[in-house]
Amino acid sequence: MIYDLAIIGGATSGLTAGIYAARKKLNAIILTKEIGGQTIQTESIENFPGFENISGMELIGKIKAQVLKYGLPVKSGSGVRVISKKEDMFEVETESGEKITAKSVIIATGKNPRRLNVPGEKEFENKGVVYCSTCDAPLFGGKDVVVVGGGNSGLGSAFDLLKYANNVFVMETADKLRGDELLQEKLKASGKVVFMTNVDVKEIKGTKFVEEVVYFDKKTGEEKTLKAQGLFVSVGWSPSSSFAKGFVEMNEYEEIVINQKTNETSVKGVFASGDVTDIKYKQCIIAAGEGAKAALSVYDYLKGK
Repeated sequence: MIYDLAIIGGATSGLTAGIYAARKKLNAIILTKEIGGQTIQTESIENFPGFENISGMELIGKIKAQVLKYGLPVKSGSGVRVISKKEDMFEVETESGEKITAKSVIIATGKNPRRLNVPGEKEFENKGVVYCSTCDAPLFGGKDVVVVGGGNSGLGSAFDLLKYANNVFVMETADKLRGDELLQEKLKASGKVVFMTNVDVKEIKGTKFVEEVVYFDKKTGEEKTLKAQGLFVSVGWSPSSSFAKGFVEMNEYEEIVINQKTNETSVKGVFASGDVTDIKYKQCIIAAGEGAKAALSVYDYLKGK
């Protein structure tokens, strides 16, 4: 089968693109490793119009329900390995080896969590080292936990842990926290959170599970060890764009460069939307709008062929 449109990515932007494509009667398909992406890792969203407070999981559930209402096929469980152009068509090959042919493509794959790349991180992944506080915070009841990252991602992880952990140590490499000041105040008021600035994590140690975090204190010039039974990596995200490297133009951050008006990439017929692109602001509501814009641009593109 040849589709009008293959949408790569099943989070806010990709699902919204699917809704708009379906409403334009395009024969489209959504391909995604998992539904929800970064959005489902957000415990509370308070700036999405229409909802004073909604969890990322619930929001994605509502958007997905709209997609399915239109009968749009969603294939999850396998990411995309590569995109190629075959004459005037595009071939999308998944990691499972399936090949999808489409007249146009929208890349809406969002971002992946950045890693620390220190000894012990890989060894203890899912054995105390985790990347999703929404998913894993309940597993650390009564434990001392380190959160690496003093931006909004890290502070959000610390906030998620308040209900479960005994103590939370937020480690930040800079000399001050970068996250929202209101959230900082809430964490301070809890009495359970210790902020540690000017420190770099050097190693994660343990036997079967995480037991110690070795860090370098830049203020004293000393290497120190902190007893902890868990470590949440919250140092930001990087674009999930590796499968398209060399196919479409990217900037130095590996974000896909788009025409800000149409969302078209450097390859005619290939569009991109959401956090994987070079748009300035990375917000859930913006990702949704960008997905809608990309789908409407695809409709205009196909109409003009």
